[in-house]
Amino acid sequence: MTRRSHLIHWMVAVGAWCVGSALAQNAPSLVMASTTSTEQSGLFAHLLPAFKQATGIEAKVVALGTGQALDMGRRGDADVLFVHDQAAEEKFVADGFGVKRFPVMYNDFVLVGPASDPAKTRGKDIVSALQKVAAAQAPFISRGDKSGTHAAELRYWKQAGLDAKGAGYKECGCGMGPALNMGASIGAYVLTDRGTWLSFKNRQDLQILVEGDKQLFNQYGVMVVNPVKHPHVKAELAQKFVDWVVSPAGQANIASYKVGGETLFFPNANK
Repeated sequence: MTRRSHLIHWMVAVGAWCVGSALAQNAPSLVMASTTSTEQSGLFAHLLPAFKQATGIEAKVVALGTGQALDMGRRGDADVLFVHDQAAEEKFVADGFGVKRFPVMYNDFVLVGPASDPAKTRGKDIVSALQKVAAAQAPFISRGDKSGTHAAELRYWKQAGLDAKGAGYKECGCGMGPALNMGASIGAYVLTDRGTWLSFKNRQDLQILVEGDKQLFNQYGVMVVNPVKHPHVKAELAQKFVDWVVSPAGQANIASYKVGGETLFFPNANK
């Protein structure tokens, strides 16, 4: 190949790279406010590339507690929400901030703690377990971040009839992964969604102690932020995500995500 041919070949390659970069920069994108559990469990790393392949749309995730994600939606700082606090989600729609709520998938919460279980919580009854944690003054790490998990935890404490949660109760104001890391480091009890627990590697002495209580059911929903409230919201792109994630293709993608052979989330958009 001549020097001129080399130069032409190089110029064509550079031109193709520039065009590709420009197309990538101009590709449609949306902002999704979601939970730390969907992010830290690895679900989005599995789900969103399939969505982009199917639609050409890139979803940029801001992972927060559900309460903070809903606040983003209220401010119009997100186009679509993927969260797990049904009562708060329904209020979000009723207040006019969301177009419509769609159920997407579920898993469950579990209480993890030291294998020795000093508070004797082991079993299926989450309310009884929390009463025992408080009575034993056992260490308990709460997310304390207005997340869906935190909201569920507060419901269980309320059902337990306890305002005082014991001297060992600490709020970290953090996501699920950091809360579990803190729990593992000091041998504390932690309420966690099963998806994050299954993908969590730093378990040390922690193990699941309470599971199977029907109250531990954990439903996720998805909503487009209302463009009537915030005209700049990319409602059309957001609706394409909603349509895809509740479609047979999106639901099958959720079902196919596993860690160590275990399914983390169970699709239920059409049930």
